[in-house]
Amino acid sequence: MKPKKVAILTAGGLAPCLNTAVAGLIRRYTETDPSIEIICYRSGYKGLLLGDSYKVTDEVRENVDVLFALGGSAIGNSRVKLANVKDCVKRGLVEEGEDPRKKAADQLVNDGVDVLHTIGGDDTNTAAADLAAFLRKNDYSLTVIGLPKTIDNDVVPIKQSLGAWTAAEEGAHFFANVVNEYNANPRMLIVHEVMGRNCGWLTAATARCYRDLIDHDEYLPELGVSMDNLDVHGVFVPEMDIDIDAEADRLKSVMDELDNVNLFISEGAGVDAIVKKMEAAGEEVPRDAFGHVKLDAVNPGKYFAEKFAERIGAEKVLVQKSGYYSRAAASNEQDLRLIQSCVDTAVECAFRGEGGVVGHDEERGGSLRAIEFDRIKGGKPFDIDTTWFEELLLDIGQPKGAKLDVKH
Repeated sequence: MKPKKVAILTAGGLAPCLNTAVAGLIRRYTETDPSIEIICYRSGYKGLLLGDSYKVTDEVRENVDVLFALGGSAIGNSRVKLANVKDCVKRGLVEEGEDPRKKAADQLVNDGVDVLHTIGGDDTNTAAADLAAFLRKNDYSLTVIGLPKTIDNDVVPIKQSLGAWTAAEEGAHFFANVVNEYNANPRMLIVHEVMGRNCGWLTAATARCYRDLIDHDEYLPELGVSMDNLDVHGVFVPEMDIDIDAEADRLKSVMDELDNVNLFISEGAGVDAIVKKMEAAGEEVPRDAFGHVKLDAVNPGKYFAEKFAERIGAEKVLVQKSGYYSRAAASNEQDLRLIQSCVDTAVECAFRGEGGVVGHDEERGGSLRAIEFDRIKGGKPFDIDTTWFEELLLDIGQPKGAKLDVKH
């Protein structure tokens, strides 16, 4: 059944796919049937709760391709969780005693929306799932279709999340500049902290992309410019057990030989150990509206930098985070193709009235489909036994170590 009006929102953190997905949906609906009305809620679920939206006019439709070259989200994001009533009340989005899900559902009805497209990560799509369940239970005639955005690439059971490939590539370019600090001081330790709360895929993929960038012959070793100095000397992700003492011994040998060490560390690596240490000391561990530990407060990059610096005899330490640089980039060619196929499928699902999160379903032979909301969850661990990661560690001389039993 053809929808008469659709709504789009982006939510959660940024990723290099948001503007592309919004533009892709607008363009695809316009190509399919320009009579279908489109609105975009401003700042995600916040805009939905407040009834604050942009109307997609004919002028917007004609010029929407501009968004394909831009990072970020033109329609805005927010970290609002419909199930967190207390937080919604605190933000002034609902009144005391009001159910955010009902308010969102009523707003969609008031706006005449038949299909809601949510573009976000596991939290966004969990909220969408909760809203979809509420709509079904209370006989609202409305379809919710999600698109999986997360640079962590950690949504179960989706093979590849939108924007993750671009984030890895952009993180590699970021470090290609940072690494030139390697001889700004004798015995230099550079730590590249990469986003990835529970999943090390982005850190591993960024290291892989970066090594591809520097794999060439245009060096001058006679003047101390070699691939060895610019190379990755250690990769640490949440899924692996990190023996700091053993790694410090290995990295000290690298420092003694090269006079510098470059590490790639996931922002979630070792967080459990750091949190336990903070709690044991009686320190409060800051958390966001979703209950996640605020990683800026825990600061794993700084933690590991301090641990290693003393043991390897570093004279200077530089910790750099690529997250805000990489997540705000425009989609690369690889992601553009993935996003377009997901957008096309999402619109097809809208015409069938079929809800779910559109992606390649790892538990259904990798088919591109609307995956049932109740099967969507975050925290999918990166498989450190995957061949390309094992080869990466072998190339840089790092023992893989024990694989942690990570549960999502």
